[in-house]
Amino acid sequence: MKASRISVLVLSLAAAPAFASDLDLSLTNDSVRGQFNVFGNNSDLQLGAGYTYHEGSRHIGNVDFHAQGRTALGNLPTTAGIGMRAIGWDQDHADGGAVGLGGFATVNIPNAPGLSFTGGLHYAPSILSFGDSEDMTSIELRANYRVIRNAEVFAGYRYLNTELEHSSADINLDEGVLAGMKIFF
Repeated sequence: MKASRISVLVLSLAAAPAFASDLDLSLTNDSVRGQFNVFGNNSDLQLGAGYTYHEGSRHIGNVDFHAQGRTALGNLPTTAGIGMRAIGWDQDHADGGAVGLGGFATVNIPNAPGLSFTGGLHYAPSILSFGDSEDMTSIELRANYRVIRNAEVFAGYRYLNTELEHSSADINLDEGVLAGMKIFF
């Protein structure tokens, strides 16, 4: 009886899907951000969660859900994803959030092994915004270099903007030149 329970346990663990993950840490002059992504062994879906602390006691959290796959731009191998990013932010006298629709693409450069470029864009109109946010735009552009098999460094630019609901003013929740590293496991 005990042997059959162990056999069932071993078989169920072996049948469980394998997952890959990455941890992304980046800095701008005014903020620090961490992002954790999980994707299945067939890489059809990517789930992620992140947190940004911006100087001045602004806290920004995000949850991502993307369908992703491999394609090509011209002859350049590319990984692309389409989906949504839910963003919530909080600071002293205001808070809000949105569910932005959009995606990302990472283009690898075959003639320069380890070099790739990543771009992402998510936009939420007022119908998908809540709290003090009227709309939201998230853009990130990066140049990546794979230093070793399971780690890369990157530099780029991040822009996260929202229009305030009861004002015509925009607020840049996070903006600036960034640098960071990504660890794959």
